[in-house]
Amino acid sequence: MNRVKLARALAVATVLFAAAFYMVGAAIKPGYSPAASFISELNATGTPWARELGLFGFVPLGALFAAFLLAAHRVARVHGASRAGFLLLWSQPVAFFGAAIAPCDPGCPIGGSELQQVHDLLGLSTYFLAAIGFFLLSYAPGLSARGVWYLRGVAVAWLALFCLMLVPDLALIRGLLQRLADGLLGSVVLVVAWRMLGPASGTSATPNNSFKPNLLRKSA
Repeated sequence: MNRVKLARALAVATVLFAAAFYMVGAAIKPGYSPAASFISELNATGTPWARELGLFGFVPLGALFAAFLLAAHRVARVHGASRAGFLLLWSQPVAFFGAAIAPCDPGCPIGGSELQQVHDLLGLSTYFLAAIGFFLLSYAPGLSARGVWYLRGVAVAWLALFCLMLVPDLALIRGLLQRLADGLLGSVVLVVAWRMLGPASGTSATPNNSFKPNLLRKSA
């Protein structure tokens, strides 16, 4: 399997594992509401199944995401701003590993224990870094106009959803808002896998200017 196919397989595995993890976690977690509960509440400190969902949920999810980025690194058509955007995608496996290492308090309140404060700082930083990454990825060479504006729209929507999650009056749907953000993240993974990997389209083994010397000799 070549590196492009491997990266694409890992991208699909990451998205499917994330969906399965969230569904299984929500099903087995007592009192968990997919509409109102944050994802981090799956392994909130001192709650049922917390250790298992952290170890067998967030850790492998972070590992799959990291494996995708490693496989895609050498074949991604990115440079300059878009390469910086690609590197900022590492904020997401860091966030997943961080959710396992520094779980939130029950209910994921703002503030609270020291672990909760670390969790808050990690969440704040990784959400903002990801938004910047999505925007910078829109400068990838060869990306269609639709792809450019999609990534920029995702960057804006991602930040907007993050802000809405923190609004007290929207507490009953904050989990749903986060699921929408997760869906956008998954779509970016697939855009990178199918629109930014491999050789640039329309390239040839012979440079475009390779015939200039012959033309000059003929004209002479």
